[in-house]
Amino acid sequence: MTEPAALSPASFISGNTPDAPRSDIPGLLEALAADLQSLDYTVDGVARLLGESASEALNRDQLIPALIATGSAAGGENATALLAAVVRLFLLAQTQQPATLDAAFPTLRTEGLVTLGLVQHADDGVSAMVDLRPYSWEGGAEVSAGDDAVDTSTVELWVASDLAAHQRPGVLRHDHVLGIGQASTTLVQATIRRPVSRALDLGTGCGIQTFHLLQHATHVTATDISERALAFTRFNLLLNAASLHLDPSNPEARVTLRLGSLLEPVAEEAFDLVVSNPPFVITPRSLDLSAPNQFTYRDGGLPGDEIVSSLIRGLPTILAPGGTVQMLGNWEISAGTSWEERPQSWVSPDTDVWIIQREQLGPDLYAETWLRDASESRDHGRYQEAYAAYLQDFASRDVSGIGFGMVWLRRPAGAGGRVIERFEEITYPIEQPVGPHLGAAVERSDWLVANDLATAHLVVADDVTEERHQRPGAEHPGVILLRQGAGLRRTNLLSTELAGFVSACDGDLSVGQIIGALIALLGGENGFDAATFRSALLTEVGNLVRDGFLLPA
Repeated sequence: MTEPAALSPASFISGNTPDAPRSDIPGLLEALAADLQSLDYTVDGVARLLGESASEALNRDQLIPALIATGSAAGGENATALLAAVVRLFLLAQTQQPATLDAAFPTLRTEGLVTLGLVQHADDGVSAMVDLRPYSWEGGAEVSAGDDAVDTSTVELWVASDLAAHQRPGVLRHDHVLGIGQASTTLVQATIRRPVSRALDLGTGCGIQTFHLLQHATHVTATDISERALAFTRFNLLLNAASLHLDPSNPEARVTLRLGSLLEPVAEEAFDLVVSNPPFVITPRSLDLSAPNQFTYRDGGLPGDEIVSSLIRGLPTILAPGGTVQMLGNWEISAGTSWEERPQSWVSPDTDVWIIQREQLGPDLYAETWLRDASESRDHGRYQEAYAAYLQDFASRDVSGIGFGMVWLRRPAGAGGRVIERFEEITYPIEQPVGPHLGAAVERSDWLVANDLATAHLVVADDVTEERHQRPGAEHPGVILLRQGAGLRRTNLLSTELAGFVSACDGDLSVGQIIGALIALLGGENGFDAATFRSALLTEVGNLVRDGFLLPA
């Protein structure tokens, strides 16, 4: 076995952190990657092994169909049987025999897995200490820093995290390192990908946001309050160094890992892009939330929704001009108020903001969701105490609901001040990934500020359709709708005049010319005010452009 190699004197995160995979033995990491590749332990390879139904069930954290599927393939040393053994070990948390793992990992062997901290010897064989799963996405370099060329290749990675609640008994450990879950993929899909020099992944966890940032950022700083989380991130980065275009002997050339809370590790710095899936869960203050009793992956340690409010207030201060923030968050909704009232109060008036609420839960459903998340329901006494504490805590602040959604912030590049201020609720299914559509919407908002809409030539977007509804025998439709088939999939109710305007948008006439034609057509009506009509219609047309129904020709 080779001696651990120091990767860089600048790296303070140990490659041999207790209870975390080791990343300080390059030879073993290379052997692990080679053996996993030979096994076809990839997203597609596992899906072919399990079949569609069992794969979908596993994505819902249901193990039984996958256990049945792999059980029929287990036994022997052919390629299918060895892949099934590895799936059962790392994804289904089933003990395997050393001889089977020696065959599945002919270069690394079982003892190599033990040395890396991925498995341990048990009375009945070898058991997994981590969840190690394949992860991939299309468009490897979604955009490449300094190069606008689009790369449609597939990035294949293996990502280690702690075993989840469905893979292990009991309540999760308080320094649990979360794997790739729904919230993290939501942020991945929502992030606007553009070439940037410096990016920050605040609260990196197992590193998923950093993996994606490396595809379009020259350098990424990843922070976390948990040293174990940073150790998992370091392991994942070095295991996948080739796919992530990292030099394993000098990873700090592109990635810096820093230990600390919130903005402390990056104070006085400036970033072009910040992404964060912070520990935003609102946890009752009446519970013992001293550091040892927090679930660090979700509990921010601040009262109510202060973790999110502090980030929305503070993150713009570490943005370079034109820099953006994309994060997820919760916010409390007081009885008798609109959901956006609190988030709106957190945003500086000189910061661009777009917050989309995707879900709203009552205090009882919120408590059930997060108690189930950490498997606290397995301890009946603890569950009852914590459930009551949630309800009492929310009642003490007259909270009737808790919102969840996506936050986009920008520090304006110039002196013109805020350009975008949007607070909207979209709870229906949207197209994923939505990031490209959010980016296009931001560009359209900037375009509206920079251009004279009246002189512009517009066309109807390709994904837009029109619906007309009228009662039988009616001369004219009572309802005219524009619908988007892509992106945020909005629906817009049109007046007859606005519908007439849209029908004329083929790029030939300017906005002013089309409005002029409508004024000439309607000018004979009693009480018609041309100036008021023009102003109102221009506003409505601007909204259609902003939302992507109409586009500059």
